[in-house]
Amino acid sequence: MENVTFIRLSVFLGLFALLASVEALAPRRVRTQTRKARWVTNWAFTIVNSMTLNAMAFALPLLAVGAAIDAQTQGWGVFNALSWPTWVEVVLVILILDFAIWTQHLITHKVPFLWRLHQVHHADVDIDVTTAIRFHPAEIALSMILKIGLVYLLGAAALAIILFEVILNGTAIFNHANIRLPLIVDAVVRRLIVTPDMHRVHHSVLRHEHDSNYGFSLSIWDQMFGTYIAQPEAGHDGMDIGLRWQDNRPSRLGWSLKLPFTNK
Repeated sequence: MENVTFIRLSVFLGLFALLASVEALAPRRVRTQTRKARWVTNWAFTIVNSMTLNAMAFALPLLAVGAAIDAQTQGWGVFNALSWPTWVEVVLVILILDFAIWTQHLITHKVPFLWRLHQVHHADVDIDVTTAIRFHPAEIALSMILKIGLVYLLGAAALAIILFEVILNGTAIFNHANIRLPLIVDAVVRRLIVTPDMHRVHHSVLRHEHDSNYGFSLSIWDQMFGTYIAQPEAGHDGMDIGLRWQDNRPSRLGWSLKLPFTNK
């Protein structure tokens, strides 16, 4: 398990450092706030969320990877009842989990209570690599419970869960990054993978735009189910990021943690 944590952390920190450096040298959009206040708050969310997951681990040992190991030991779940090649199982599990995350994301925009939690992520008035780690701990906890349940239902192999989480973390950092891809590269990549320009539309202040492009890793689900918007109406330089709080409040940790319960 220590090796799993090391692998995930290494990929996360490596990509974060690389893309943060690109943002600093050549940002896609001019920032409306300095990075200092936003980054302190967004990183604080990561600390709070890690503490939340560690607390959950007492009741749900090892969380998603532990659930996969336990399901395999107990023989529970669909894939543990099948004798398919490992590579087939891994590919299918990654696809199923990615679709599940896409569906969960869509639902958080449609169910009022879940949106109250998820809006903490959208309240950020700039979008960059730290926006990828800005989630309310209650949303993180609910998401982990859902993931654990799905892992038991699928009987997914631990390898598939590890690969999925590494891919999800890496692509989330990538598509939140304030970087510019050459248009031709973006056009090719977004046919399969969510690009920064594609996901930035999802962080628009306009309701119909932030109710689109729900994918974190694969772009195919939005294209298949009609929730895909190619570009923002105002263009990437002219669009406003965030929600109705176009001020410094979203950069305050206390305000952001209380937001789902006050909505002011």
